[in-house]
Amino acid sequence: MDSLAAADETEFPLARWAALLERHRLCAPRGFDPACTLSQIFEPLLGTAPLVIGQLGQSLDGRIATRTGHSHYINGAAALTHLHCLRALVDGVLVGAGTVIADDPLLTVRHVPGGQPARIVLDPNGRVPNSARLWHTPGRRIALQRGSIPRPEGVESLALPGAPGEPIAPGDILALLRKAGITRVLVEGGATTLSHFLAAGVLDRLHLLIGPLIIGSGLTGLTLPPIDHLDGAIRPVTRSYPLCGGDIVIDCAFSGRDE
Repeated sequence: MDSLAAADETEFPLARWAALLERHRLCAPRGFDPACTLSQIFEPLLGTAPLVIGQLGQSLDGRIATRTGHSHYINGAAALTHLHCLRALVDGVLVGAGTVIADDPLLTVRHVPGGQPARIVLDPNGRVPNSARLWHTPGRRIALQRGSIPRPEGVESLALPGAPGEPIAPGDILALLRKAGITRVLVEGGATTLSHFLAAGVLDRLHLLIGPLIIGSGLTGLTLPPIDHLDGAIRPVTRSYPLCGGDIVIDCAFSGRDE
């Protein structure tokens, strides 16, 4: 039994992860034991490009923070490991400016072996300070922005289309990234950025990490345009997987690649 599915195990299965990483390198996503939870969760992501996957951690009642913004920690250690696995399987990790300002994340792979993705910040108005930690990590760093905003040495600046104040279509963002060689993207946050990508219909998959708690009020996760009838609801193909510590992964497939 894989430790991701066993409540009484705490060690991450590094040997299986290493084997899965090798399959990712070879772009050969078949051949794993179907009983292995690790493979069931991540194997559909291998050998596929372009790929856009979103992830969101939330409570049982769909909250991502209390009313004061406190969110540490809705999800447990296994969910954090899961997130780092996702980072290791993509070319770039995309977050909005608000996430960087609020959390000052590194967006690197640290909890599992694997390559380092590009760190990408959607910052059309130049709100993210140059002191942000991710600008000063090794590897590729990209600012998606409008105008000539100076960035620290080594940070790439990609010009977003449109005039200041105009909305930015997620499809245009992805096209810009693909021209820069980034074809496998993890949209990690925040909830507003992820919601825009989901509403635009550009996500291939979404991993919802559900923590075993009920907050009752506070900031909600996904927020989409309103619908009047359930016929208009998004209906992905879903599978769920338990993690150690009580968290649950709900894997949502939107593009028919759930075979």
